[in-house]
Amino acid sequence: MSEAYEVKTEAFEGPLDLLLHLINQYEIDIYDIPVAQITEQYMNYIHTMQQLELNIASEYLVMAATLLAIKSQLLLPNQVVEAEEEEYEEDPRDELMHRLIEYRKYKQAADELKERELEANQIYTRPPKVLEESNSKSPVVPGDVSIYDMIAAMNKVMERKKWNQPMETKIQRTEIPIKVRMEEILTAVRKSESGIHFDQLFPQRSRSHVVVTFMAILELMKGKEIYCVQEKHFDELIIYNMGDR
Repeated sequence: MSEAYEVKTEAFEGPLDLLLHLINQYEIDIYDIPVAQITEQYMNYIHTMQQLELNIASEYLVMAATLLAIKSQLLLPNQVVEAEEEEYEEDPRDELMHRLIEYRKYKQAADELKERELEANQIYTRPPKVLEESNSKSPVVPGDVSIYDMIAAMNKVMERKKWNQPMETKIQRTEIPIKVRMEEILTAVRKSESGIHFDQLFPQRSRSHVVVTFMAILELMKGKEIYCVQEKHFDELIIYNMGDR
């Protein structure tokens, strides 16, 4: 691909948002963060984003460097301090922990305000009217799957099909227009009433095909033509046609 694809979605908010996602997904105690584990998972996401040619903001790379620095500090042996001059040694994780707690606080407040706004938008004042049709469809709610869940699913696909090393040994100009791939995916999803598994949309080993397919899925989700469902953490994503909802 000649140009990196920039993900524009409300769920893709920054490195602190990604860290909170990992903390929730792995049920980590925010007051006692296992830095080695969360650094490994965070770097997996960064690596997958690079593989998919997503435009990674510099703040993600800064956070990666911060996590690696904290991890290095924790690996260093404790220095011997004389008893008379013994002082409290700050935990290298403290600053990150406080940032995450503050971010979570503001994020929860923003979510509550958003819910109130949605509730307020559904309140109307109008004269009474007899409803002639009672079989109207309920409002469509997009699947509760974030961009991070999508990237994690893509990472699993790449590992399962061994695309990480390398996808192709020769560069081939077989790029597919995103709109063409979107139509192919939409056709496949509409044919399957029970939904289609995420990894079934990646039949080819071509790097360009993988990247275009992933971008096409994101565009279809953004256009509310398809939605993803994940029953619980680490389950495979199932893609459905929004019209069937």
